[in-house]
Amino acid sequence: MSDTSAPPTASEPIRVFILDDHEVVRRGVRDLLEAEEDIVVVGEAADARQALARVPAARPQVAVLDVRLGDDAGGDHAGIEVCRELRARMPELVCLMLTSFDDDEALFDAIMAGASGYVLKQINGADLVSAVRTVASGTSMLDPRTTARVMARLRGGPGPGEARPAEPEQPSVLDRLSPREREILELIGEGLTNREIAERLYLAEKTVKNRISAILSKLGVGRRIQAAMIAGRLRERSS
Repeated sequence: MSDTSAPPTASEPIRVFILDDHEVVRRGVRDLLEAEEDIVVVGEAADARQALARVPAARPQVAVLDVRLGDDAGGDHAGIEVCRELRARMPELVCLMLTSFDDDEALFDAIMAGASGYVLKQINGADLVSAVRTVASGTSMLDPRTTARVMARLRGGPGPGEARPAEPEQPSVLDRLSPREREILELIGEGLTNREIAERLYLAEKTVKNRISAILSKLGVGRRIQAAMIAGRLRERSS
């Protein structure tokens, strides 16, 4: 029996599903992606109900999800709720959120829902294709400014450039990690894939995958992007 959760090989195209309530946008994204030899669109949906019904059957590697879905019951963040539900059903699925608005609240919610990337619809075609390839490879698609804003929210403090009171020292969940796990966490923070981490540390890729699962469990997070932000916070505090 084949492993449907395995990442695509060089000879297999990246399988993508598109969710957007505007037909013109869906067609434009489909045409853009299908013009690439290494990408194939395996399905699309106009609302949350269709997406939740169709994505599991289509088995995509990447779901490109519009954050706002018109009159959907989920409101302005209906696409994020789709991301959360799909990730619960299909942990191997990678979600790339697409939106017309630069919204910190939506960005935070998307990452907490398990999204691997968040891009504006104003992005040019080549960059959107690159974003799909990036998240499909296991790397997060967040620029430093958005990461900084989300980290500020996770800390419960002000955003970048704003004054904040000195933080008292607190016991860290990082104390639960072994030296090797901290090393892997740092490499996750640099955006390396499992294969790249394995090559850097001379480990088997399966060993790295198991180590990362243990790291996520110890940190109390469900996605490597959340672990990457914790790694970024480590670098901030040590600089």
